[in-house]
Amino acid sequence: MTITTDDVMVPRDVPQAMQEQYISNHLAATRESGRLMLFAGDQKVEHLHDDFYGEGIHPDAGDPEHLFRIASRGKIGVFATQLGLIARYGMDYPKVRYLVKLNSKTHLVKTAQQDPMSQRWFDVEQVVAFQKSSNMNIVGVGYTIYLGSEYEAVMLQQAAEIVFAAHQYGLITVLWIYPRGKAVKDEKDPHLIAGAAGVAVSLGTDFVKVNYPKKEGLASKEIFKEAVRAAGRTKVMCAGGSSIAPKTFLQRLHDQIYVSGTSGNATGRNIHQKSLEEAIRMCNAIYAITVEGASVEEAFKIYNAH
Repeated sequence: MTITTDDVMVPRDVPQAMQEQYISNHLAATRESGRLMLFAGDQKVEHLHDDFYGEGIHPDAGDPEHLFRIASRGKIGVFATQLGLIARYGMDYPKVRYLVKLNSKTHLVKTAQQDPMSQRWFDVEQVVAFQKSSNMNIVGVGYTIYLGSEYEAVMLQQAAEIVFAAHQYGLITVLWIYPRGKAVKDEKDPHLIAGAAGVAVSLGTDFVKVNYPKKEGLASKEIFKEAVRAAGRTKVMCAGGSSIAPKTFLQRLHDQIYVSGTSGNATGRNIHQKSLEEAIRMCNAIYAITVEGASVEEAFKIYNAH
């Protein structure tokens, strides 16, 4: 599926003078497909070192540059990571399309101890200043909200400001929205995830990353349709989650896009925990399903190609 300039819906908070830039960023990020293949590289903070060593994780994963090597050589839409990593490594990978993650927190403080709160590290104006001074190919920004946290009001306000400010500069936005906190009994409840998707469109974001819903006795690919419908004109992506067998992952991804109706994926561990060569093949397989409309079998052949 290929889209053109005329197919990109420009939200009304994008000033007329920046609409061309917004359309250019949207087409670049989605590779002119309307779907976003987001390679997630924000786990160095979110999960500390847990995702980068251990059984089943290739030693390559321990080097932060592994993420950039994958992003530069694999087929992706955008590489989402923190500004500091881009500043340290981006000069060697200038062709990568970056999405700057504006907040992050570690997983050390558990919900039982304190409800989650992830403060903004930078504002959009600082990202734009960095973009201009560094000449990095930054097409968008991202931010995480924990709905149900006692601190959700702060995160909602920051997210609203970020979306509005980003659009003022023609950048696209991705919100990670996860129900989490002592008030949340079931983070994978389909109605709650649909509610998160509804919050996303209310904030005006272009894309929202949510968890795949689960409910006993029901197929996730069917109940996920509720969230896609609730998101309206905001496009839904699903979190990749922990590493699973490649073909199982590709089948789930295909179901999410072509049954549930999502508009992409946000994948980290299922890519970067592999060797560089295998990670590139996994990227290309995910890209084939997400952007090129490939079947599971076609994508699995790409993954298995040597």
